Amino acid sequence: MPSRQRRLAAARAGRDPDRIAGRDVTDRPELLDRIVAIAGAAGDEIMAVYARAAAGLAINRKADNSPLTEADERAHRLIATRLAALSPALPLLSEEDVASFPGPDRQGRYWLVDPLDGTKEFIKRNGEFTVNIALIEAGRPVLGVVHAPALGVSYLAAEGIGAFRQTRGAARQSIAAAKHRPGTVWRVVGSRSHGGDRLAAFLADLGEYELAPMGSSLKFCLVAEGQADLYPRLGPTSLWDTGAAQCVVEQAGGSVRTLEGRPLGYADTGQLLNPYFVAAGAVC
Repeated sequence: MPSRQRRLAAARAGRDPDRIAGRDVTDRPELLDRIVAIAGAAGDEIMAVYARAAAGLAINRKADNSPLTEADERAHRLIATRLAALSPALPLLSEEDVASFPGPDRQGRYWLVDPLDGTKEFIKRNGEFTVNIALIEAGRPVLGVVHAPALGVSYLAAEGIGAFRQTRGAARQSIAAAKHRPGTVWRVVGSRSHGGDRLAAFLADLGEYELAPMGSSLKFCLVAEGQADLYPRLGPTSLWDTGAAQCVVEQAGGSVRTLEGRPLGYADTGQLLNPYFVAAGAVC
């Protein structure tokens, strides 16, 4: 049914197709506030495990041999429960429950979640781990929250609103990606746990640079707030690793593109792995 006819039919039936469980998904400020709260609560679950992790942390292994902890599972359960209460009709794709995802809804919408991004950093206890929650529409992240509970900082963004950084107990501050100035050193942020020959070759072609290691999706956030010019990812990532942070970068004026120059997309949920990409500041 064409979109106009669908809307008319929905209106006659007393339904608004742009509302989820009575909430207007186009009301991005309210929705963003709610997702910030959910990410914060998930962070509290993670920190409850983190506080006693020094005394011993049980680590399981997934099929791909990546680590799984109690913190991953507790954060997933909280986020899944809260999102289901907020938007029961909207599908959820979470790293910790891929099998239950039915696919996007008819409008191409779904929640994309990594309950604990940077599990290796969590295990190392360096604080560089995040909660990632994104709203995807028609293959694009239109709302995203990246919460780093150990660091007490969140990065949040939504289409039409902008991108912000918020530290614990402080007001939100608008952030903007920086534009690299010709002749200056490239500020590059890279994975603390993944590097390899491809990254070395990329950096060799770049020219003069300085490389700062960082874990989890915080690498994107450094680009978004103008602290780095580039984040090249020339190794494996999944959709949930990038969706929320990509929204923050894009709403801050930066870009996240594949090596072929296309924006990183989320329409094909049958393919969970991302192609290689580069997150860049403003018009690099």
